[in-house]
Amino acid sequence: MATTLYLVRHGETEGSEAKRYKGSIDVPLSEKGIGQIKGTSAFIRQYLGNTSASKYLSYLKDIHASTDSSEARKSESPESTSELQSFRTSRLQAVYTSDLSRAVRSACIIAEPYDLKPVETPALRERSFGIWEGMTFNEIKEKYPEEFEAWAGNPLRYSPIEGESTLGVRDRILPALTGILDSHKGENIAIVAHGGVNRIILCHFLGIPLENIFRVEQDYAAVNIIEIWDKYPVVKMLNRTAHG
Repeated sequence: MATTLYLVRHGETEGSEAKRYKGSIDVPLSEKGIGQIKGTSAFIRQYLGNTSASKYLSYLKDIHASTDSSEARKSESPESTSELQSFRTSRLQAVYTSDLSRAVRSACIIAEPYDLKPVETPALRERSFGIWEGMTFNEIKEKYPEEFEAWAGNPLRYSPIEGESTLGVRDRILPALTGILDSHKGENIAIVAHGGVNRIILCHFLGIPLENIFRVEQDYAAVNIIEIWDKYPVVKMLNRTAHG
């Protein structure tokens, strides 16, 4: 039985007119960002409703599920499991979020239709960009041109000045991710985090080297859908937005 993860980036924040590294600075959602997340929440509800039955008929079930899991399913009677399956597949069972307010507010909007309280998880917060935090991209390029060029070219080898390294961020995210998934096997869950965090999680699931994190886009309020099967994860949707 697959676990389905809805990996969401928070909505647009106040002051987003200028592209800048906000990192661990606690910036609230803008009114536009609230609207974006409401659209994402509606999309997730619709997606859950449309796939509640088809998920159990997916050919991926036969390709990726273990033999033990297949045998266990054969022993279940349709009458005894259909109601439980319908309940599980048509709603989220849990919502986890970074503890920064832009993610928490976004998570609350996504969790509300299911009467859930988001679980704040500090390990999911955005990377600290060190002395670059709060600076626009243009300001960084002008003041630290060589360092910015190195970071943009290989974010695995280079880091923002006095900021977290990509490996350091990975090493705090992945144990938290594993713990969340282990606690909700076979369920639908959402994680609301940040562009940098989501890129690392997606690279992990796709087996993409971390120096390529900037090849994965994460727009405001984007949702990614990943099914975690017994053998390996399958990315069903990437960077889908419900807004223009």
